Amino acid sequence: MKVVVIGAQWGDEGKGKMVDYLAKNAQIVVRYSGGPNAGHSIVTGGKTYALHQVPSGILYPEKKVYLGAGMVIDPEALFNELQMLKDNGINWEGRVFISDRAHIILPKYRQMDKDRDAARPRPIGTTGRGIGITYGEKANRDGLRLADLDWKEKISEYTGEDKAYLDKYMDRLLSMRVDLTAEMWAHRKDNILFEGAQGAMLDIDSGTYPYVSSGPSCAAGAAVGSGIGPHDLDTIVGIFKAYETRVGNGPMPSEFNNETESELCDYVRNTGHEFGVTTGRARRCGYLDLVALRYACRVNSLDGLVLTHLDIYDEMDQIEACVAYDINGKIVTDFPANVDAMNNAKPILEKFEGWKTNLKACKSYDDLPKNAKAYIEFIEDFTSTPVTIVSVGSDREETFVRADPWEKDSAKKLAK
Repeated sequence: MKVVVIGAQWGDEGKGKMVDYLAKNAQIVVRYSGGPNAGHSIVTGGKTYALHQVPSGILYPEKKVYLGAGMVIDPEALFNELQMLKDNGINWEGRVFISDRAHIILPKYRQMDKDRDAARPRPIGTTGRGIGITYGEKANRDGLRLADLDWKEKISEYTGEDKAYLDKYMDRLLSMRVDLTAEMWAHRKDNILFEGAQGAMLDIDSGTYPYVSSGPSCAAGAAVGSGIGPHDLDTIVGIFKAYETRVGNGPMPSEFNNETESELCDYVRNTGHEFGVTTGRARRCGYLDLVALRYACRVNSLDGLVLTHLDIYDEMDQIEACVAYDINGKIVTDFPANVDAMNNAKPILEKFEGWKTNLKACKSYDDLPKNAKAYIEFIEDFTSTPVTIVSVGSDREETFVRADPWEKDSAKKLAK
């Protein structure tokens, strides 16, 4: 079985935890896009691990993990991350591999990234990690791949600080370099988990362009970034939170109003620990945007949804979700591409009764209170997509599986 995990919102949905959880049934985990701008947090055994480039399955000692062809690799950050894992007792050597088609981030790209964003009339809010510059070099056909490290003519183009930097990491990178397509073919009968970065609404093509990431964060990117064809993907699941968050600039129709809803925003942000793993920036918060979620389900052919952070609402008498937009007096129920329309969109909200119950005390989906289940059922009906897994906490054990992604067509059976 081949299972793809993507974020179904603007990132930070809890992909790290879910990849870690689902990885127990996989032999291989492939991270297929993004770079050190991603932050995936995993809590296990009382420890929290913040991963940025290494696939989340690394915490299982017997798993192999691959950094895919769709990724951009920062060697300095990568080896610092691997050293952190080693310092915490995680033996990664011989288990971490990098596609020879992945591109390399050079140190100078970080400042170039910041300078370019600062010069824009409408800054994107980049993390300044050199991601956009590296993807730009790739699109311009001027980038440097791992496959090029022993191409003497190509490497001779790099001098000074660039050459010194590459020389520092050359041998270690070459020792981890693989032909990912050949690896995927050799392991075609194994369970493989494909891990996306960022979220569907930040995809370069289907997201809120230009306020998007520079690479593919859609489900289709799993094939492109892993050296396989789309027919080899069996199940696609999208992770989403019970509310909405976004980092950086760009439209977010269901964002809490800073003047009238600041108390609610602070409650959600602080209770949900909504601060960036990579940057530490406070995330923008808002009501669950079901219009955007339904769009993500459709454009990514999601088989199932994974709901996280449901426990954030435990103490609230009433919760609300966005079910349509009011754009200049017109009711809109489909997600628009036009940024100006999105900036003028006002959320139309539907109210739900709260459950006033500690969901962490529940041991299964059946134990959830009636009102929590009603909220989930509404989401399923609205998006025409079953909620296959519910998470009520950061630990692996605080997870209720209704349909196992590793069982073929299990989501379809749940939907019936």
